[in-house]
Amino acid sequence: MTFTTRPEILGTFGVVASTHWIASSVGMAILEKGGNAFDAAVAMGFALNVVEPHLCGPLGDLPAIIRPAGDAAPTVICGQGTAPAGATIAHYRAEGLTMIPGSGLLATVIPGAFDGWMLMLRDHGTMTLREVLEPAIHYARHGHPVLRRVSATIAGLAEFFRTEWPTSAEVWLPGGNAPAPESLFCNPDLANTWTRLLAEAEAASGREAQIEAARAAFYKGFVAEAIDRWMRNASVMDAAGARRKGVLTGQDMAGWQASYDAPLSVDYEGWTVWKPGMWSQGPSFLQSLRTLEGSGIAAMDPNGAAFVHTITEAMKLSFADREAYYGDPACTDIPTDTLLSRAYAADRRALIGPRASLLQRPGVVPGHEAWVQAAIARAGQEAGAAGIGGGEPTMAHLTEKRGDTVHIDVIDRWGNMVSATPSGGWLQSSPVVPGLGMPLNSRAQMFWLDEGLPTSLAPGRRPRTTLSPSMAQRPDGARLAFGTPGGDQQDQWQLIFFLRLVHGQTNLQEAIDAPLFHTSHFQGSFYPRAVQPGHLMVEPALGPKVIDELRARGHAVEVAEPWTVGRLTAAQRDTGGLMRAAATPRLMQAYAVGR
Repeated sequence: MTFTTRPEILGTFGVVASTHWIASSVGMAILEKGGNAFDAAVAMGFALNVVEPHLCGPLGDLPAIIRPAGDAAPTVICGQGTAPAGATIAHYRAEGLTMIPGSGLLATVIPGAFDGWMLMLRDHGTMTLREVLEPAIHYARHGHPVLRRVSATIAGLAEFFRTEWPTSAEVWLPGGNAPAPESLFCNPDLANTWTRLLAEAEAASGREAQIEAARAAFYKGFVAEAIDRWMRNASVMDAAGARRKGVLTGQDMAGWQASYDAPLSVDYEGWTVWKPGMWSQGPSFLQSLRTLEGSGIAAMDPNGAAFVHTITEAMKLSFADREAYYGDPACTDIPTDTLLSRAYAADRRALIGPRASLLQRPGVVPGHEAWVQAAIARAGQEAGAAGIGGGEPTMAHLTEKRGDTVHIDVIDRWGNMVSATPSGGWLQSSPVVPGLGMPLNSRAQMFWLDEGLPTSLAPGRRPRTTLSPSMAQRPDGARLAFGTPGGDQQDQWQLIFFLRLVHGQTNLQEAIDAPLFHTSHFQGSFYPRAVQPGHLMVEPALGPKVIDELRARGHAVEVAEPWTVGRLTAAQRDTGGLMRAAATPRLMQAYAVGR
C-alpha cells in the first residue's frame, strides 16, 4: 500500500479550506481584514462562481451549516430553491418526458444560492456587500488562470455552444475558441451584473439595508427581470435531445426566500454529527453511522477489505432508504425518527453479510410500502444516455462534460464556523442568461414524474439534493467542519473520512489522504438516474491484495486512476483555540490555509 500524507495546516487566527486555491486565499484575506467566518465564506462562494464555473454558479443552490461562536449546536441555511409554479407533472409529461432532463430550461428550480449567501451575510457577517463581492468582481473583470479542467470542459462543449447555446458561446468562447489552460479568462458580463447590483444596493443607507436592496434587485429587480424576459421565448436543446421552453418566471423568484432549518444529528462513539434535513442526502450519512454501530468496524484495518466491504454494504442500505423515503419534509410526512432510530438500524445491520449484495433493499416502514415498491421498481429500469450536460457530477476519472460541486470550510479566531457546499448553475447545465454572465441550475432533475412520492415534482417543493455539508463535535469538545463535492459520492467519502478519524486516530490530513472508495449500486440522483448493481470504485492505493479480496466478496470493483476519488476538505477548532485544516491533494486544486 503506497500513499503519502502531508501535515495538517495549523492556525490560531483562522483557518479556511476550499476546493480552489484562489477561494482559499480570498477567505484568508477577508479574515485578515477583520471579517469573520461568515464574511469569508460569502466572499469565497462568489469567488468560486468565477474560478470554477464548471462546478457552481450564482444561479445555483446552497446548503450551509453554520455554528456561531457560543452556540450549543449548528443551524442550517437552506439556499435550495423550490420548483416553479409551472413545474407540474402534467406539463412535463405533455412535453413528452418520462424523466426530467439533466440540462436545459425544464431542469431548473428557483435559484437559491444568492439569497442563502445574503441571509448568512446579513444575520451573521460584519462586512459590507461590496467588501465580500469585490474579489469576485476583480477576477471576473481582470481575469483568473483557467484550470485545465475548465478549459477541457469548455472545449468539449464548444461546438454545441456555437450551434445550440449561442449565449453560452458568447461567454465561454472568447474570440470563438475555448480558453487555453492557465490563460487569463474574464467574464465581463458577470462583473457588470455584480457592479450594477452593488450600485443599486448602495443607494440604500446602512449595511443591512444594502443587503436587503441586493436581495430585491436579484429576486424582484433587474436579475429576475432578465431571467423572466429570456425564459418567455427561449427554447433550447436539453439532455433529452429536444428543444424545450422552461417554466421559471420572475414571479416565482419574487415569491421565494432562503430560510433557516434545524439540522438532524446522531451521536456515535461519543461524537455528535450534524447534517441538513431530509431534503438533502445528508441523513444517509447518519443512517450509515447508526447501522455501523456494533458492526465491529472499530477493530478493522481502516484500509482493509473488511472495512471497505462493511461500510459499502451499510451505505447501500442507507442510500436505498434515501431513494424510498427522502424528500421535502415541508411537503411530505417523512418517517425521519424511525429511519434514524437504533432499533431500525439494528434490523438493517442484520442484512449485512459476508458477500456484496446485488439487490436494492430499502427498509419497510409501516404505512409507506408504496414508496418502497416504487423505489425498487425504478431501480430496475434501464437508464438511457446522459446527453449533453447530463449525468452525475463526477471526478477526473470520468467525462469532463458533466457538472460537479465545490465546498468551503471556515473557522475564525472567535470560533465561528461554516461548512457550505454550493453547486448548480454549471456552465454545462443551461445556457447563459443573456447579459447576466451566468446560467441557470439543473436541480429539478432530482424529481420524479410519478405521483405520490416524496420526490414527485410539484410546485413549491424542494428537490432532494445531493448537497451535504457536515459538522461534528469530538468527545473532548473540539468542533469540526467538513465536506466534499461529488454528487452521490458526497456522503460516502465523508463517512469514510469520519470513520477513519474516529477509529483510526488519524489527523485530518491523514484521514483525507487515505485511499477512498464509493459505490454506484443504488439509484443515481442525476439524469439518466443509472443503477450499477454491486459496483464499487476504489483507489489503487488500497493495494492488489485488498482489491482481489473485495472482488472475491462479490463486488464489481472498478479501479480508478491514482489520486482521483474524492475532494474532501476539513477544518477543526480545538477546545484550547488551536485550529487545524486540511484539503485533498487530488486534482491539485483544493487548498487549506491557516494563520
